[in-house]
Amino acid sequence: MSDFQSQGGLIVERDGAVQVITLDRPAAGNTVDLPLSRALMLAAIACDRDDDVRAVLLRSNGRFFCAGGDIGQFGQAGDALPGQLLELTALLHSATARFARMNKPLVTAVQGFAAGAGLGLAIMGDIVIAGEAAAFTPAYAGIGLSPDAGATWLLPRLVGLRRAQQMMLLNTKLDAQAALAAGLVTEVVPDDRLQDHALAIAQRLAAGPTAAFARTR
Repeated sequence: MSDFQSQGGLIVERDGAVQVITLDRPAAGNTVDLPLSRALMLAAIACDRDDDVRAVLLRSNGRFFCAGGDIGQFGQAGDALPGQLLELTALLHSATARFARMNKPLVTAVQGFAAGAGLGLAIMGDIVIAGEAAAFTPAYAGIGLSPDAGATWLLPRLVGLRRAQQMMLLNTKLDAQAALAAGLVTEVVPDDRLQDHALAIAQRLAAGPTAAFARTR
């Protein structure tokens, strides 16, 4: 790894032609706060603009991939919460749009919970590798918020409209094998192999025909 950078709860480093982006707020379940959403946007822009980056791996440190928005921070915001949510979601949506439109493939490595915004971040990968202990849930209905991070666009296309409606409205939870069966993830691997396997997939993509991958995306 080289070109290590850490800011806003995000680690960005290069492994050959693979840009590795790691959510690094493990004590907070890698939940998304304003600094992390801003860091994700900047990382997405950098990946998109750097021609030396031929594939991107999004992963996380700790037990969870991403447990959604930082509810603790939201609770402390008081009257400022509506403005903070608008800023956070604008930054997050800018990041996810960049990741979705960049001319290089994206791999996501998912361990533990991917909930709320974490669900959208997890499933936006072109290749989604889940550890055996991974679990996926929208979580929005439980806190009275509508989905973000592209989940309402992605989920019906992956699992079908009826399953997506059920998941969103009833806050359905899928374990790794159920997510694989539903078409939510590409592959399930043992937890101790997750990171190495996901990086190997990203390296394989980085060695492939980038222009063709861009047109395919």
